[in-house]
Amino acid sequence: MINKLVIANRGEIAVRIIRTCKKLNIQTVSVYSEADKYAPHVKMADESYLIGPPRVQESYLNAEKVIAIAKEAKADAIHPGYGFLSENAGFAKQCEQAGFIFVGPRSQVIQKMGNKIEARCAMKEAGVPIVPGTEDAIVTVEDALLHANQIGYPVMVKASAGGGGVGMQVVYKEAELAEAFANNAKRAQSLFGDGAMFIEKKIDNARHIEVQVLADTYGNAIHLFERECSIQRRNQKVIEEAPSPFISEATRLEMGEKAVQATKALHYTNAGTIEFLVDEEENYYFLEMNTRIQVEHPITEEITGIDIVEKQLEIASGKRLNLTQQELSIQGHAIETRIYAEDPSTFFPSPGHIDIFQPPKGDGIRNEIAVGTNYDVTPFYDPMIAKLIVHGKTRDETIALLKEALGQYKVTGIKTNISMLLHVIEHEQFKAGNTTTNYLELYYK
Repeated sequence: MINKLVIANRGEIAVRIIRTCKKLNIQTVSVYSEADKYAPHVKMADESYLIGPPRVQESYLNAEKVIAIAKEAKADAIHPGYGFLSENAGFAKQCEQAGFIFVGPRSQVIQKMGNKIEARCAMKEAGVPIVPGTEDAIVTVEDALLHANQIGYPVMVKASAGGGGVGMQVVYKEAELAEAFANNAKRAQSLFGDGAMFIEKKIDNARHIEVQVLADTYGNAIHLFERECSIQRRNQKVIEEAPSPFISEATRLEMGEKAVQATKALHYTNAGTIEFLVDEEENYYFLEMNTRIQVEHPITEEITGIDIVEKQLEIASGKRLNLTQQELSIQGHAIETRIYAEDPSTFFPSPGHIDIFQPPKGDGIRNEIAVGTNYDVTPFYDPMIAKLIVHGKTRDETIALLKEALGQYKVTGIKTNISMLLHVIEHEQFKAGNTTTNYLELYYK
């Protein structure tokens, strides 16, 4: 088993990983920027090392410094969390070459899945449905226009590299395409060093549904059912729930089987998530694969009783999966809301000093927190400050508990999106399970 783990991340996911490590008696090493000197993950770890100035390029994205700290701390493994270096194939390879266990898949798999064009081709070969679109990189506006006209508007213009909704735009007519293509290609080149683009057909009234998978190094793979992640702003998730209130049991079974089939075809190891777009007739199409732990993994843990971080660490340590698909079942319903330091109307970040931070408490309530009372939220990082997860026997019971829990939240000194979250879950369309990716555009004015 891993003895000492460097957590190459910050915030709530670093705290989350430390918690499981304590349960497994694994020593933990935190890294922190100058802006995070007093962050919870720094205090909780057995050891903490300053990694650099506040800017991510000089701290949490500094792969060489992470490796150097791991050597200095005499660690044997590195967990990347999510974001930052988590899906950086070069970093995973550096860890492997330096003799550290990388808690995630092999660098070659990260490389393949990180390129969305390659990922589409790999999934097609594995027998997973893909959204109609281009299968090769598009580098000129002329080619983009040609392919878009063949596919038919509206289309999605997407960067092959990167994630988090960056380099992605819906284009409704030909007159908009040239500017959208050029702008997103430029942005992708700037942020990811790769301006390659591709085009997909836009699926109207789509749902964003993803399947959690686990796979060991012995060829065993399982899925932990699905998560509904359709409520998004700027292509980033805000509310997630498990299981999906939309798909039938037959579709659930089929999507899970396809996800495992793809996982095995890729020779994938560790935890991963295969994301799908699902149309109104429950046709599903591969969107992308996240080769890391997801922000929304707690709702899967709540409905399965499985500690996904624990499984990550066991698999990375060379252990076999001690679970079979037949042993797994869905237990109740879970919903996660992401608490952001942001204006609930404009969605603009709201950094500042938190005077009071009081999360809700009670049965069925779980908090994953990155801040506290008398804490400064800086403008350097993602504005998510906490996650609220609730678990009930039924979806209706879970929604009622979530409303109660959000009402208990007390955060002063900064703006948060809590009022927006309450507005969403109180809406009849949410209660009915009508949560498509354009939900906020339609029902949050």
